[in-house]
Amino acid sequence: MPESRALLEGIAVHLPDRYVSAMEIECAIGNSSADFRPPRGLISQLTGVKGVYVLPDDQQASDLAAAAATQVLADSGVQPDEIDLLIFASSSQDMVEPATGHIVSAKLGLGCPVFDLKNACNSVLNAIEVTQALIASGQYERVLVVTGEAPSRCVRWSVPDAAAFARSFASYGFSDAGAATLWVGDRGGSAGRRGVLGTEFAARSAVWECATIASGGTVHPRGADEHSFFAMNGTTMRQAFRSLDGHPWKILDGLGLTWEDFDFVAMHQVAVAEVEEVCKRLGVAPERVLITVSDHGNVASASLPLQLAQAMKSGQVKTGDLVALIGLAAGASAGIGVIRL
Repeated sequence: MPESRALLEGIAVHLPDRYVSAMEIECAIGNSSADFRPPRGLISQLTGVKGVYVLPDDQQASDLAAAAATQVLADSGVQPDEIDLLIFASSSQDMVEPATGHIVSAKLGLGCPVFDLKNACNSVLNAIEVTQALIASGQYERVLVVTGEAPSRCVRWSVPDAAAFARSFASYGFSDAGAATLWVGDRGGSAGRRGVLGTEFAARSAVWECATIASGGTVHPRGADEHSFFAMNGTTMRQAFRSLDGHPWKILDGLGLTWEDFDFVAMHQVAVAEVEEVCKRLGVAPERVLITVSDHGNVASASLPLQLAQAMKSGQVKTGDLVALIGLAAGASAGIGVIRL
């Protein structure tokens, strides 16, 4: 019997109602800081981000994930009792314990096993890799992968000087979102060899300190303000990503593919210029990419499903198309998932 592949059965994204422009973000920083005012227009100029989505104060990461999951179940005509496993894959979480997956599951009325999977902005992509392995093993038949990203909760608004602003700069493009993908086992029954064809990851863990939110763990368990904000050394992070080029992408040789074979390429998006740079380095044609970071901001691990969902909705991709999902995340790690829709 052929190995079962994880076939994408449905996808949905949920965005909060509140939208905050880049200019409003700069004003908020200036109003919250005693002696610092960010240069007007700098956020949009350097990142291309026009604005971000922000969840309400009374909602959590689990609410974003549950909203997207509710939509994907409705769209797919799947009942809660038909889900065999739920994976909450996100850099955000409601609390340290229990696993946020339990909270999402309770909100959805599921009765299946759950667990959380965390690898910064590569969480969803890693969850797809795990889902493929679990479905291929025959352990589960239908898996719901959800994410609820609320990075706006770790933005530092009051900054003392330009150096602190620079360390926090990447977070001013952070945007909140929920996403859900539904996967079902397919043992060679679909034409065109559909499903997850392969995944590959690589890491440069020695640079883990260059992008952190330090609170909530054993290092800073009480979560003092200074440690609850996102901080990054952007230069080190970019160097780490460039050093990973050629490692995950070797999977293409094994599958007999080149970048020209893909109908659509989604990649984690932090800034418009960085997306363009990655495309140039890899040789990915711009028309195969959909820029979402400009209008939606950096939605962390929801970035890949957001791009794929929008491309499917617009007709840019369709059933049978070959898709690459490229992940880049703090840690630092890079990965790729190759999927035939």
